[in-house]
Amino acid sequence: MLTTITVNQSNLSSATIIWLHGLGADGHDFEPVVQMLNLPHIKFILPHAPYRPVTLNNGYEMRAWYDIFGLQSESTQDEAGINQMQVTINAMIKAEIARGIPAQRILLAGFSQGGAMALHTATRFNQPLAGVLALSTYLPLKNQPKEKQHLANKPLPIWMAHGRQDSVITLATAQSSRQTLEAAGYAVEWREYDMPHSVCEEEINDIRQFLLRVLPA
Repeated sequence: MLTTITVNQSNLSSATIIWLHGLGADGHDFEPVVQMLNLPHIKFILPHAPYRPVTLNNGYEMRAWYDIFGLQSESTQDEAGINQMQVTINAMIKAEIARGIPAQRILLAGFSQGGAMALHTATRFNQPLAGVLALSTYLPLKNQPKEKQHLANKPLPIWMAHGRQDSVITLATAQSSRQTLEAAGYAVEWREYDMPHSVCEEEINDIRQFLLRVLPA
């Protein structure tokens, strides 16, 4: 299991969000955002990705959910690494279910590479989840959704947001992922903001409204 930070660890929490950070960051990255959301009925689990060599960064070791070879749509993808991490996140979800939180009260969230991992895992999970929060990200292995998606999560609420000035993962890449998800039958709620590869206050306010809708107190 991964090392994690937990916010709102209490027997009073009635829902869980597993929030995956971006490449090279760690679980602390979104702690301030979680505090700003001020949702005491939700337990937030912020895992640290393991350290691994990242090909895109000349093999330099950093926290990463899987290896990245390139950011172009035709770049080779680390399918084995993505699927291996999917198994780990599945285990985290199942641990929350075993703790007494129904799958329908568990949501996966992620930024950038973490968002890619959240989309990949949630669409393949075998019990219906509360939703996915996919921030400044893309759908990995996007040629696979129809083959690999699990019917239990076909009605999954997906909230995707992206910055118009994002130079790391382009707006066009994110829009292409959105179109792939919609073509596979998912309902995607889409937001764009005037920001680079980051989050902004307006976005955080919109995230709070989405979370209150799919995970009410």
